[in-house]
Amino acid sequence: MIEIKKLMKQADNKTILKGIDLSIKKGETVGILGPNGAGKSTLLKVLATLVKPSSGEVAVGGYDLKKNPGEIKRLFGYLPHSSLLYDHYSPLENLVFFAKIYGVKNPEERAVQLVKEVGLSFFLNDPVKNFSRGMIQRIAIARAIIHEPSILLLDEPHTGLDQGAIGILNNVILSMKENGATILMVTHDFKQAAELCDRIVIVKNGKIADDFILRNRNITTLNEKYSHQVEGVS
Repeated sequence: MIEIKKLMKQADNKTILKGIDLSIKKGETVGILGPNGAGKSTLLKVLATLVKPSSGEVAVGGYDLKKNPGEIKRLFGYLPHSSLLYDHYSPLENLVFFAKIYGVKNPEERAVQLVKEVGLSFFLNDPVKNFSRGMIQRIAIARAIIHEPSILLLDEPHTGLDQGAIGILNNVILSMKENGATILMVTHDFKQAAELCDRIVIVKNGKIADDFILRNRNITTLNEKYSHQVEGVS
C-alpha cells in the first residue's frame, strides 16, 4: 500500500529524514514512535503531499508521489496538530466544505451523520471558534474521514483530548481498521499505541531504529524496545 525507498528530506541546511526505507501493507495499523525532532511528523507530511521530499521514492496505492500527488491526496485522511478547520464556520459548514472538495455524494447528509457520531449534534450550527480543544478535535476527526479514506494519517491525535474524545477517536480508528483501512499514527502515548497498533516503527535522528510486530498488545515489550533504541537502556 505504501512503499518508501531511500527517502531524504533536507530543510534549512538540516537533514531531517536520512534515507527512510519503509513498506506498509494494506490494512496495517502502524504506530510511529520516537523522540521530539526525530522526523516523525515530517514523514507524515511527505506522505500527505504537504512537503516535497529532497530525494528518494514514495509510492502510495500504486501511485508515484512525484507524478500523481492528486490521486494520492484522495486516498488519505490527515489529522495533524492543527485542526485545519475554519473557526468562523460551524461544524456543518466545515464538513460540507471539505466533503465537496473530495466529491462526496450527499455532503450535507454525510456531515450531519459524522457530527452525530462524534457527539456534537447539539452544536451543529455553532461557530467552531467557540469550541473547546476537545470539541474542535472531534470535528477535526470527522473532517479527516469525511471522504471515507483508505489511508488515515494521525499526528499525535490523542494529545490534549478528554476521555470522551479519546473514546470517539479510538472507535473511529478501530472501525476503519475493521473496514480494511491502512493507518499510520505518530504518538508519544505508549498506552494508545499498544491498544491500537499492530506494528511499531521507531524513528531516531531521521532514521528507522526499529520496526516490529506488536504481539498481544504487549506494552512492556513496547517500553523495552523503545528504551533500548532511544534511551540506550538494555
